[in-house]
Amino acid sequence: MNLAFDVIITISLVTAFCVSHSYLASNKVKLAFQQRFGNLIAFYRLGYNLISIVSFVIIYSFLPKIDFVVYDLPNPFDLIILFFQMLSFIGIIWCAKYFSGKEFLGLSQIKRYLNGNYNQNDIDEKSEFRIEGPYKYSRHPVYFFSIMFLLMRPSMGLTYLIIVVIFVVYFFIGSIFEEKRLVEKFGDAYINYQKTVPRIFPIKLNKA
Repeated sequence: MNLAFDVIITISLVTAFCVSHSYLASNKVKLAFQQRFGNLIAFYRLGYNLISIVSFVIIYSFLPKIDFVVYDLPNPFDLIILFFQMLSFIGIIWCAKYFSGKEFLGLSQIKRYLNGNYNQNDIDEKSEFRIEGPYKYSRHPVYFFSIMFLLMRPSMGLTYLIIVVIFVVYFFIGSIFEEKRLVEKFGDAYINYQKTVPRIFPIKLNKA
């Protein structure tokens, strides 16, 4: 197979993963699941996470092995890049302090379901609107630090570069749909937040 064909296959498979991942996270799909299975929606988040991991592993295993190196930084530049990658990983951990890991994984929902300690409004994932820590500088700091972590590579193969580019686009598009849901939930408070804090990159622009 030639390089162009391998690139097309890689773009198609990774894009298919991102589209399906976003579709399963949509309110439309979750509402349809809840209407059909009722309070079993408590298991949706955990199932969604597991499906995401398994599907990505499967898709990644089918990606063509493109033997093309975009760049390979020499010493000491490779160490400098790794240092910034480490900082971005610390940033992700910093973000995790401001949301519930158990809610994100889907464990809290299952616990509420098994204990019978829930109502119809919180059987699914709970979320709070908090402007603290990294959220004072970026509305989606997890996306920002994830992008930085993915980009800070001392060596870059073509397959990895394609994945990174698609994921960056996916993060941005995903943030748009995510914010529509947040505006529906938190109203004017979130709209005002959009006006004062940048979307992903902590650079103040005139437009949200």
